[in-house]
Amino acid sequence: MPQAQDGTSSTPPGTDFAFGVLGPLEVRRHGRPVELRAAKQRALLASLLIDANKVVPTETLMARLWEEEPPEGARNTLQNYVLRVRRALGPTGSGTGGPVLTCAQGYLVEVSAGALDLHRFDALVDRAKAAMAEGAPARASTLLGEALALWRGEPLSDVPSERLRREVVPALTERRLGAIELRTEADLQLGRHADVLPRLRELTATYPLQERFWAQRMLALYRAGRQGEALDCYRTVSGLLLEELGVDPGAELWKLHQRILTADPGLTVVTPEHGAARAGGNLPAEMTSFVGRGGMLRRARRLLESARLVTLTGPGGVGKTRLALRTAAEAAWAFPHGVWLADLAPLVEPGLLDREIAGALGILDQSARPGTQVLVEYLRDRHLLLVVDNCEHVADAAGELLATLLRAAPGLRVLATSRQGLGVPGEHLLVVPPLAVPAFEESGGGGLPVPRSEAVRLLGDRAAASAPDFRITEENHAAVGQLCRRLDGIPLAIELAAVRLSTLSVEEVLERLDDRFRLLTHGGARTVPRYQRTLRGVVDWSYDLCGERERLLWARLSVFAGGFDLEAAETVCSSEGADGVPREDVIDILAALVHKSVLTAATDGHRTRYRMLETIRQYGQRRLRDLGQDVALRRRHCAYYEDVAARAAADWCGPREVEWLSRLRRELPNLRAALDFCTAGPGEPRAGLTIAANLTRVRFWFFSSSLGEGRHWLTRTLGLAPDAQGPLRAGALALATWIALCQGDQPAAERFLADCRESARRITDGAAEGALTYIEGAHALLVQRDPRAIALFARARERYRRDGQLGDAHMATMLGAMASALLGERQAALADCRAHMTEADDYRAGWAYSWGLWVMALGELRHGDPHRAAGLLDDSLRRQRDIGDRWGPCWGVHAMAWTAAALGDPHRAARLMGASYQLREAIGVALAGLRPLHDAHAEAERVIRGALDARVYAAAFAEGAAARDAVGLALVTGR
Repeated sequence: MPQAQDGTSSTPPGTDFAFGVLGPLEVRRHGRPVELRAAKQRALLASLLIDANKVVPTETLMARLWEEEPPEGARNTLQNYVLRVRRALGPTGSGTGGPVLTCAQGYLVEVSAGALDLHRFDALVDRAKAAMAEGAPARASTLLGEALALWRGEPLSDVPSERLRREVVPALTERRLGAIELRTEADLQLGRHADVLPRLRELTATYPLQERFWAQRMLALYRAGRQGEALDCYRTVSGLLLEELGVDPGAELWKLHQRILTADPGLTVVTPEHGAARAGGNLPAEMTSFVGRGGMLRRARRLLESARLVTLTGPGGVGKTRLALRTAAEAAWAFPHGVWLADLAPLVEPGLLDREIAGALGILDQSARPGTQVLVEYLRDRHLLLVVDNCEHVADAAGELLATLLRAAPGLRVLATSRQGLGVPGEHLLVVPPLAVPAFEESGGGGLPVPRSEAVRLLGDRAAASAPDFRITEENHAAVGQLCRRLDGIPLAIELAAVRLSTLSVEEVLERLDDRFRLLTHGGARTVPRYQRTLRGVVDWSYDLCGERERLLWARLSVFAGGFDLEAAETVCSSEGADGVPREDVIDILAALVHKSVLTAATDGHRTRYRMLETIRQYGQRRLRDLGQDVALRRRHCAYYEDVAARAAADWCGPREVEWLSRLRRELPNLRAALDFCTAGPGEPRAGLTIAANLTRVRFWFFSSSLGEGRHWLTRTLGLAPDAQGPLRAGALALATWIALCQGDQPAAERFLADCRESARRITDGAAEGALTYIEGAHALLVQRDPRAIALFARARERYRRDGQLGDAHMATMLGAMASALLGERQAALADCRAHMTEADDYRAGWAYSWGLWVMALGELRHGDPHRAAGLLDDSLRRQRDIGDRWGPCWGVHAMAWTAAALGDPHRAARLMGASYQLREAIGVALAGLRPLHDAHAEAERVIRGALDARVYAAAFAEGAAARDAVGLALVTGR
């Protein structure tokens, strides 16, 4: 029951009476207790409340009051009790005779919604079950906590009715136990195993034959790292069941026991709480077996339970990344908002560290806010694990950022890998050693099994992939052990050596490695740390065993960041001449490098992408510098990605539009590397400005929800290329103005626009006319709400078309149609919107067509048929979701809310207002800076608030804002 300030139950708003049966019988009227001193009156009212709002037959009431021996004249006596109960309760506020009514077959007590604690308990449990079905255990746990708080003791403990105590109380108790069981399940899914253990100890003591509580206790103990105690629980419950009932544990308990015995990894997998984008995280699937490291895994997991930042350190190739990923996967159950990986290896610019991590977390922020602020606001109320891999080259920046995030977000834990500590207060360093190697005296002779240390197991596992006929036997086990010891148990070194077992015996591999290491030692390498010297020797040997063209391609491929495809490798790394790599041979050399474990290959869709381990890549970069080719190759790499961005811009608003957007997203690490080369050292600032401008022209930063990064590169390259006058500079300034306008940063937009006007003024041939007129139109539309924007966009479109810039011309068409819909007259607006959608359809441009549907819907909403607008928006949202657009759905859900208001459905409109608010907050859209859209929003909000009570509006808005899938809410309700 609702609790008053003194801790007693209060009367629910809007009702005269509140009743309680989940404990001693309780009656309140207007918040004040009503006493029923007579035992039979309490029994009568309790009997009616158990079946509240239903007719209880007279015979049933008599049985509950007097069992099988009712007194003579029991019916009259019962009627007398009813009269006394009515008198005690008094009339209702409406003037009726009270809640107890006489009916033809018996009596009935009328109970308002929420006035009986049992009804509220059942309703809360039902809502919790629905939340669990939706994968929201945190919400379910909260609801069940509220439900269980309604219980004040044993139900009806002061009611003298053996029939109720025998038939009703056990059923109520079972409902309570069911709620406790469900809440425990929710808490286990949330990783609260330590919290539920005291509860489960008490439950298994009180209800020792309830197998489900024993199962939950075993699981909680196992997840707490107490496997032995979990198995003891099984032995205890098995003995109890056998002694008391003569039966064995049921199938569920038996299966759980077997899974604990085998340390089934599935026991640590839980359903995370929904509400964050991709709540489960983004950990990659393991591609090869994970060997050994049991002790390190346990230490890392224990550290994560007590420390908020754990950094795995150690030399390159020792397996820090693999250990971090497995540790994170096994700890995932403890983090309701998921486990997220941010790989910093491709990152060159430390200033983009915050945006790199935001991108890894799936944060869709388009605002002008600093990236660190965006991260803080996102993480503040979340409970997640962030894995930050390969920090060593940006250690200072990573340490500073992580310290800020950890201070601001108490639910954040970080697992980092770095060759050095990050210097953050409270950081726990865990040195990752090499794998255990066999001792010298180990032997498999005498028919005994060959000992298998971690290093030996890894060698055998990896050799099986490249040398299927290889076996570790009694004959070669001594050499295998010596090889693993010679490699110091370094996983990467072992994997590279294992490849050679397809053509050499273990003894031959060992002999050649010993020659290599002697050469290194004699060469003065004793000053290099032992493990680093070992790895260098193995990688050197792998490099030397490659053919000349394989070595050259290995070095040249190291210029790629985050992976590459065949076309990129052929274009950047091929060369003619006797000492070159012909283009047609690149594919065969790539295959050879994959076979030798220098590269990994994975097919994604219709393309295969190649990648180097970071240690191998860094080795290749050193070799490239030794060859004196590093600057030339980086320049070729930059030129290739400049061409990629230019081709994407040329294909913009065409059949390959969506394909380009997806490809650019995959190539972002390489595009960043090219942009960094252009802005540092011997780079090419003008080329960097071209790349940044073309990526903005194709709306890549919008599509990928990284407007802040787009603005970063535009402003940086503009600052470094002051001599890049002409259309390029004016166009880049216009694009920077456009981004600032969309971010709601009007002061910055005004500065960029002034510079754009000045730059365009110096161009006498009018080559910048299209860009300047377009951005003048955008400024007139979004800042001034001026209808002349329509004519400005029309002029820009014509100029773009004359210059052959069809993609830019189509964007002018789109903005012109939007301006017509928002500021124009009915006939012209609908015509412009139809023309825009038709043009996108003719171009067969997937992204543009989804926006054509949105603009057409806007025109219909403001000047035509809102029903048609709803259908168009539904189609637009589905298309944008299918292609992975991160910008469009915010505006689609927003417009769907306006449409619901126009259609006279204020409840749905309010929910969608909440959902669109959620998306705007996530993306960082500032409506205040987008005047016509802000006005349309305010107009719709006035309509909705005028149709709904303030409390009803607030509740519906909150429901939409809490929806875990805002787009799904708009689509499902839009059917």
